[in-house]
Amino acid sequence: MLSRVAERIYWLGRYLERAENTARLVNVNTHLMLDLPRRVPLGWYPLIEITGSDEEFQETYSEPTERNVVRFLVAEPKNPASLLSSLQHARENARTIRDVIPREGWERINALCLSAKAELSSGLARSRRYDNLVGVISSTQQITGLLAGTMLHDFGYEFLRIGRNLERADMTTRIVDVRTGNLLNEEPAAEFAPFENIQWMSLLQSLSAYQAYRQQMQVPVRRREVLEFLFKDPQFPRAFLHSVGEVAGSIRNLPRNAVPLESVTALVSRVEKSRVTRLDNAGLHRYVDRLQLALGRLHAQITETYFVMSDLPRAKRAGQRAKRSASRKKAVPRPVASAD
Repeated sequence: MLSRVAERIYWLGRYLERAENTARLVNVNTHLMLDLPRRVPLGWYPLIEITGSDEEFQETYSEPTERNVVRFLVAEPKNPASLLSSLQHARENARTIRDVIPREGWERINALCLSAKAELSSGLARSRRYDNLVGVISSTQQITGLLAGTMLHDFGYEFLRIGRNLERADMTTRIVDVRTGNLLNEEPAAEFAPFENIQWMSLLQSLSAYQAYRQQMQVPVRRREVLEFLFKDPQFPRAFLHSVGEVAGSIRNLPRNAVPLESVTALVSRVEKSRVTRLDNAGLHRYVDRLQLALGRLHAQITETYFVMSDLPRAKRAGQRAKRSASRKKAVPRPVASAD
């Protein structure tokens, strides 16, 4: 398989998953606003921080109001990681590999992109937002199921799974972070304490995890068990451990896999041994940062192993590695926004 085709399939998986999870992220806050009384403080700017888009947002908008943040995350064309931009990137990647993916898959992706472009920009008011975002989530899940059921399960499909599960692991940590770092106080004021369980329940619902949590944990919704479930459950598809385990399984089926396989295996082992439920909110935030750095390094290794052209001069490749290493020290990496 050509490295160019493999990279397009990988990014197709990432962009579809990113679009779905951006819709989930916005619905997290929308859920809370519906569930909590007006006197409970609730901000929107943490969503910008979690997506690592502070600079792009401040260049476009003056205030982090609900309207501005939702528009920036969902329909802003200047934001390369917005929901609409992600769908357009997914469509462009799918268009260039139409002979590799099933025809119906390409048609569904194209139709979703066109309908989102027509409806999302004018449908962000709170009364219509939830239904529109749920529609995007439903459509992306249908496309994911269609590709899984009709696409050849060859190397190309493994790259699709790697992209999807890396993005899923990344966004699960971001959603947990936004719900624990700025919206949930470890020791909430007494007047807010009765709503703590509502917040944790809303977190599970935003990941479509509530029913699975009740079946698996068989206890009331509590912080300790929710964190254990979302980070370490090996059977729930959106749990971090399950997602990186799927990445490990796909990499194991690929050739020349020594470097990325070693990294992802170490990451799986680290999560299995971690005691995430004992962390306070500040410690949890640092733990999430370390996981996201590890995901960024794994993405870089996959890119260098399978997507970088082999005839690139060695000195230039060394320079690129040094540049990536330096950038990782500055901030939690957000995956490259375009494979074009």
